[in-house]
Amino acid sequence: MLPIDERTLSFAVRIFYLSKHLREIHHEYSLADQILRSGTSIGANYEEARGAITQADFIAKTSVSLKEARETRYWLRLFYRIKLINNELYSSLLDDCNSIINILGKAIRTVQTQKNKK
Repeated sequence: MLPIDERTLSFAVRIFYLSKHLREIHHEYSLADQILRSGTSIGANYEEARGAITQADFIAKTSVSLKEARETRYWLRLFYRIKLINNELYSSLLDDCNSIINILGKAIRTVQTQKNKK
């Protein structure tokens, strides 16, 4: 299993190529921008969280990363429903996105539990 920072980076690369595909093949610029911003922001925000000074700062930054992942999941669902992506690509990206969401959520809960024990 890849560490979360590598997972988010690999996911961002896939989102970049999806965004490029949406622009070049479907001429869909607005939606391509939306998913590019949210999908690449997940890892960038988590990278900031890794440098957090306090547990509260870690939770806040990781929560932003989690929100971006959930937004990205929304865009993937929309793209599939309006037939901008096929089932195979959708399933693969959705699995990766859900995995990232689960890991980020667990990281937040773990740190919150540690913080509450103090």
